[in-house]
Formats: sequence, structure tokens, C-alpha cells
Amino acid sequence: MSASENVPVQPAYEIPDKLYFRIGEVARLAGIKPYVLRFWETEFPALGPRKSGTGHRLYRRKDVELVLEIKGLLYDKRYTIEGARKSMETRGKGESARAVKSPKKDKSRQADLFAENPALVEAVRTELRALADMLK
Repeated sequence: MSASENVPVQPAYEIPDKLYFRIGEVARLAGIKPYVLRFWETEFPALGPRKSGTGHRLYRRKDVELVLEIKGLLYDKRYTIEGARKSMETRGKGESARAVKSPKKDKSRQADLFAENPALVEAVRTELRALADMLK
């Protein structure tokens, strides 16, 4: 047992503003060991860090957030790995179902963008029709 294994791992849930994190950094942020992260990569398909030219794992911010979510499901809510995987899959489906409903909101935001200048909207519309006619 090395000296580094005796040091208690303290989770720090504030993710620094960086593009990439190495496996040791992610392990410290999540309060878990690096071998646990490597195991989770095999169990959770959404968790797939990039590899550097030298073969080091490079986690993006969304990967770190996913690791923290997985840890919360497994350690805090006491899910099994299978249960956590299913929970994340159904959550993903729920988000895509919400995304299908959200275009109504997007259309209203789009209309707000051009509400001040209806002449601009008409000019763009005319140009688009001309382009569409040229493509026919």
C-alpha cells in the first residue's frame, strides 16, 4: 500500500473551468479512485473520454459531470450499476421527449427576434423563395 492510498479522497464538486481533465483530476473531483473510472468506462457507454497522443485519458467537462452523476446514483442513491445505467437511459429518453416539445418555445423566440423589423423578414423570405425556385 503506497502513501497516496492512505490519503482520504475528498470530493470537490466544483468543476474547474478547463477544457480537458486527466483521470487523476477527475478521480479527485469525484472522490473515487482512477481504477473505478476505468471500470465505469466499460459499464457506461456514454462515458468515453478521448485519448491523447500518448494514450492518456482526457475527460471533457460533460464527462466529469457524467462521472459525478454516476457516482451520485451508485453511492448516494445506492443503485446497482445496471439500475444506474437504466436510470440514465430513461433520463436520456425523457430529455429527447422534452426536446420534441420545445420547438414551440423556440418558434416564439424566433418570432421575437424579427418582431422589430418585419421588412427584413420579408426580404429574407423573398430571397429564400428565389433560391428555392433556382434549385427546382
